[in-house]
Amino acid sequence: MLNYVWFGLIILGLAAGLSSDVGDKISDRYKNGKGIKVELLSNSPLKKNAVNEGVIKIKKTDFENFYGEKNAEDIALVSKITLKDDPNSGTVFIHSDDTKPALIKKIAAANGKEDDILGRIKFTSSGSDSALDATLYVEEISFMKMKEITSSALGYAETAVNIALGLIGIMALWLGIMKIAEEAGIIKYLTKLLTPITRFLFPDVPSDHPALGSIIMNFSANFLGLSNAATPFGLKAMEELEKLNPNKGVATNAMCTFLTINTAGMTLIPATAIAIRASAGSSEPAIIIGTSIFGSFCATVVGITAAKLFENFPVKAGNIPALIKAKKKPLSVILGIITFILIASYTGLFKLISQNVPLPSSETVKLIIQIVSTLAIPFLILVFVGYGFIRKVKVYETFIEGAKEGFNIAVRIIPYLVGMLAAIAIFRAGGAMEWLIYTLSYVTNPIGMPAEALPMALMRPLSGSGSLGVMAEIISVHGPDSFIGILVSTFYGSSETTFYVLAVYFGSVNIKKTRHALPAGLIADTAGFLGALFIVKMLFG
Repeated sequence: MLNYVWFGLIILGLAAGLSSDVGDKISDRYKNGKGIKVELLSNSPLKKNAVNEGVIKIKKTDFENFYGEKNAEDIALVSKITLKDDPNSGTVFIHSDDTKPALIKKIAAANGKEDDILGRIKFTSSGSDSALDATLYVEEISFMKMKEITSSALGYAETAVNIALGLIGIMALWLGIMKIAEEAGIIKYLTKLLTPITRFLFPDVPSDHPALGSIIMNFSANFLGLSNAATPFGLKAMEELEKLNPNKGVATNAMCTFLTINTAGMTLIPATAIAIRASAGSSEPAIIIGTSIFGSFCATVVGITAAKLFENFPVKAGNIPALIKAKKKPLSVILGIITFILIASYTGLFKLISQNVPLPSSETVKLIIQIVSTLAIPFLILVFVGYGFIRKVKVYETFIEGAKEGFNIAVRIIPYLVGMLAAIAIFRAGGAMEWLIYTLSYVTNPIGMPAEALPMALMRPLSGSGSLGVMAEIISVHGPDSFIGILVSTFYGSSETTFYVLAVYFGSVNIKKTRHALPAGLIADTAGFLGALFIVKMLFG
């Protein structure tokens, strides 16, 4: 499955990029070889064989007539002009910045990361020493999208390596701490305490297997928003599950279920989204805690249901009655929970709570989140190491033994991470995301999802940093406390980066056939987004 998705991301990205470049060429989007009327403003007469500083002014009407794009005001570009033998023409370097129109910034980025535009200027009248009429010819622009694809793919490949290398220290720390907790008996106690849940979720894993301890620690860290701790625990869990795998290279049912729950992103406090909302000036940045819990709960329940159903496909002939009988009870419980949540929501339970239960102030919630985020990790280290010391565990030697595994795991995931992030980079940079948004709008419009929020829903499973940027941009345009601002913030808190999680976790144990992990994860994401849309519309729509 992942092979087809990876191939599809690359092909769609390249196809979208190439079609965009061909379209720009046919429509003469960048007016290659053609000049635009400008006015050069200079404080002193231009000198030959010298660099002259000035400002090139483009009237908004000339810009609109030439490029076909409207601009609110005249454009002023800081420039350096060099005249050689011909006093009526020369070369020009134009400096662009974030205040300039998008098209100007695209032209500036056409031939590299620099924010300068190289071109020629030809004076059409002598005018005064301080103001000269001229025609500007900018550098030729071609294959913009393909250049963006190349730059983005290389950049994401570098980012993938940096992510993996950055995990080495975190992996070493938490695997060492976890080894102490394991030797002290903490993991065994937690596993025994949660046996009824783990037996249902992972029936193929023995109740005393160390994989369950790592899984529990991973879920706990994710739920508390401790992503730095969750990843090492998750990678350790995959390593332990691989030891039970009779068919190496093929994901087991337990692995797929574990990955599905991870991609559902069940989190108590979506601290990152709250921080973005607070920085954007929200009066209630933590208002998304309840909506995010609801959305991620929907994602988790539906994801588990999908994973359990997919485990039995393809169904063997004559085995359908036995399958229904075996799955009847757990599926009934899950469907019952979903039904209760939906009925409670429709009867106004969440609205009743929000209207009648006094909520803590924004500052109080922010303070609580800050305290929890700051003290959670030191507290865990203190408890694990302290309890291990009391139980007479050789804490330092045990820590070193566990930490040694961190380096090997972090390095092992690099090829998988590079491959996945590079494919996502090609898909995004090529413009295939716009194709997907346009196609899905026919489905999302009837259910009331705003078109402005759709890019966030599509970006979240692909890229954490990309979705964070999309969310910040949408909030800056619509406001953090608007319906759309709350909706995209809830989207961020209701799901995880599915493709990143699959690449990292499966890559750590060299899984090549992911079976139903990706479909179940994407179904969980979809349920999370629909649940988020439902609850946000009910409370704030």
